[in-house]
Amino acid sequence: MKFELTKEFISQFRDLIENVADKEIRYMLEDLHPADIADVLDELEDDESLFVFKLLGHEKAADVLMELSEDARENLIHKLSAREIAEEVIDHLDSDDAADFMSELPQAFKDQVISHIEDESVASDIIDLLTYKEGTAGALMAKELIKVNQNWSVATCLREMRRQAEHIDNIYTIYVVDDKRVLIGTLSLKKLLLSATSSRSLIRELYDHKDLHTVQPDESAEEVANIMEKYDLVVLPVVSNLGILLGRITIDDVVDVIRKEAEKDYQMASGLAEDVDEGDSSWLNIRARLPWLIIGLFGGILGASVIHLYEADIAIYPEMAFFIPMIAAMGGNVGVQSAAIIVQGLANQSISLSSTSEKLLKELGIAAVNGIILSSMALIYTLSFLDSLALSYAVSISMLAVVIISSLFGTLIPLLLDRFNIDPALATGPFITTVNDIIGLFIYFIVGRMMYQYFEHGEGILTLIF
Repeated sequence: MKFELTKEFISQFRDLIENVADKEIRYMLEDLHPADIADVLDELEDDESLFVFKLLGHEKAADVLMELSEDARENLIHKLSAREIAEEVIDHLDSDDAADFMSELPQAFKDQVISHIEDESVASDIIDLLTYKEGTAGALMAKELIKVNQNWSVATCLREMRRQAEHIDNIYTIYVVDDKRVLIGTLSLKKLLLSATSSRSLIRELYDHKDLHTVQPDESAEEVANIMEKYDLVVLPVVSNLGILLGRITIDDVVDVIRKEAEKDYQMASGLAEDVDEGDSSWLNIRARLPWLIIGLFGGILGASVIHLYEADIAIYPEMAFFIPMIAAMGGNVGVQSAAIIVQGLANQSISLSSTSEKLLKELGIAAVNGIILSSMALIYTLSFLDSLALSYAVSISMLAVVIISSLFGTLIPLLLDRFNIDPALATGPFITTVNDIIGLFIYFIVGRMMYQYFEHGEGILTLIF
């Protein structure tokens, strides 16, 4: 049954803490998932959360700590000694989670914690994982896995698997290596149990070397996610450039990567310069929001300058002002739509093989159809409710031009950003909206001047532009 965190629950829980009701607190938390317990601790004061944390078993406490929000985890860590962290947390985490946790600690405190880890192999694994850059396969991988040698017999293999599996929660795959520890394939439990003719059968007669997908530790986390998504993998081995098996990446870590990338792209598209959430400080939120707001302000000033540039036209034909918001908004909306489609395609690599010209031609066709439909609707409306034929044609033609140009602009910008290794999600934010607003206004006033002068004076098209 799903746990629901309510104010009544927190109030009751705080009463138990105040009364130091250890048994009742343990009973309330006994059947809760670590993520649910973390939600409870996030609602408590620092001293209260520390009290509850101390009541948890070491294994569950370690899991809860990894589920806490960054601020709550940081506050709790400051109240624990290096020895407590080593014995009550690190010893009960997988190596990848332990490394993630350790990466948040100050260097001096990190060294103290490592010095208190009794198992030298665990300490060595963590130190090794900490050397990999954040956002790479090496930083995602865990050292815990099951590997067997191709020259082992089935009996030896089973004995070694039992030994290796003691500290592994989920055994997704059995990896087969040669004498140089180079990964050469995988072993199916079904084959191991059913296909072996005897306990003396060798692993090299049973393992599968086909469809073996691997990554190297310096591969980006996004590429890891793409590979696992494309081939429907729940686990992916990490190998060195010599093919030596280093570790494995499991699907739960990749889900976190996908979620974080989606959050980052969404925030960038919303005009946030940094990764922030509701729980962050006001100053951090201000710092994240202000840069793009300033850019938007300058964009608005440029838009106002365009309007000022054609102030004389508006003075003569004031009805043109009625459609300024519509033209500007349409340019921004169309540009964002086109950019969003391209960014999505770049993210899932579905358009990586087609050329830029093909994408632009396709977008031109889509924009032309949409533009004709929208401009026709605008023309019908203006002819029905306005007396000015010049304004009707100005709005309709401007609409068609703005839709096409904004769409092509929204397509081209993310492609160019991607070409220069800049996150293309930037193109779906306020930047492209602001630029298309300005372009749309220029188009509208130029076309408007042309139409009015043509219908009133019959001047040539080239004369009208200037």
